[in-house]
Amino acid sequence: MSFLTTSETGVPIQGPTTTLLYDDWYPALRTARLRPGKLATAMLLDIPLVLGRRSDGRVFALRDSCPHRGIPLSVGWFDGQHVTCKYHGWEFEPCSGQCARIPSLCSHDRLDATRILATAFPCEERDGYAWVFIPSPGSGRRSGDAERRTGQELRAGHELRAVPELAKFGPRFRSAFLAADLPCNVDHGIIGLMDPAHGPFVHQAWWWRTRGSIREKTKRFEPIPEGFRMSAHAPSGNSAPYKLLGVYGQPVETTIDFVLPNRRTEIIRCAEKWFSSLTTVTPVTASTCRIDVVAAWNVFYHVPLVKTIAKFFGAKFVRQDQVTMIQQAQGLRHNPSLMLIDDADKPAKWYFALKQARLEAARGATTKHPLEGPVELHWRS
Repeated sequence: MSFLTTSETGVPIQGPTTTLLYDDWYPALRTARLRPGKLATAMLLDIPLVLGRRSDGRVFALRDSCPHRGIPLSVGWFDGQHVTCKYHGWEFEPCSGQCARIPSLCSHDRLDATRILATAFPCEERDGYAWVFIPSPGSGRRSGDAERRTGQELRAGHELRAVPELAKFGPRFRSAFLAADLPCNVDHGIIGLMDPAHGPFVHQAWWWRTRGSIREKTKRFEPIPEGFRMSAHAPSGNSAPYKLLGVYGQPVETTIDFVLPNRRTEIIRCAEKWFSSLTTVTPVTASTCRIDVVAAWNVFYHVPLVKTIAKFFGAKFVRQDQVTMIQQAQGLRHNPSLMLIDDADKPAKWYFALKQARLEAARGATTKHPLEGPVELHWRS
């Protein structure tokens, strides 16, 4: 599904650029796009990528540029073992990036092709996504080959963060995916994701909320590593989807986490019934981003068409956010002065403080968490 990301005159709508966070995992694309013998492209943090799946099932991600003359590797060929450049036929093992063959070399040439490396990124498959680790510029090579990385780079202190994974609480569940492109930088996408006050206005619907449902709320937050948690609580009584869980006749409890660089997780438990979601806002370029949502659940497991219904309403919900961000981006083009208020915007303030702390820590500075302990916030929504 394509969405409007330009003005009426066809001019791309983009907000100001932002500082990007590196040395972490980002979802590049759904692995359903990775067909045998085919290549797919993606953009992460202004880096063009070519991705695929080897014949042994492993996914890989290379910078979409041949190290010889710069032509995109994605216009070449992939036989399940090697990516071949269309320009001069150079062949590369895609997980390590190692050049395996240069057809133009003669018997008297002394060049060792295997010493040439295309840029490969660590790439792992989780929950239907190809997650790619993007190192900070100039930080050195992070091989996409797991064995090579274990043998060489881990000894050099290049441990990678854990690959994100959706929480699941049993072997039987349904799942669904949603995505939307946003014509704004990742900061605006993320603080929109954690904003608790926009719901009755952006998401007005009989099946969600109305302006008349606004009421005062108190939520307890606590610090977690590189993020914060909305502590376990009974979900909002003015949201229709949460009310549906009352049919089970058990207390309903939800916990929401935000963790750098871009991840929001929500877990809803009702006795043995559960719903879990992982939402990411990924920088595509410095001024555009993309929302990805993966959810799993066993609530209403035997209800016919439950997945179709959930995707229908979920897509409408995400579309409402997307339209609002497109409209906001028109104003952001003029770089207006903005403000954040307490308490509804406090999570956004924490996000910026956490982001700044990570940037400073990368430069060797000593930092502290913006939350010194649990805190209560109050707002109306």
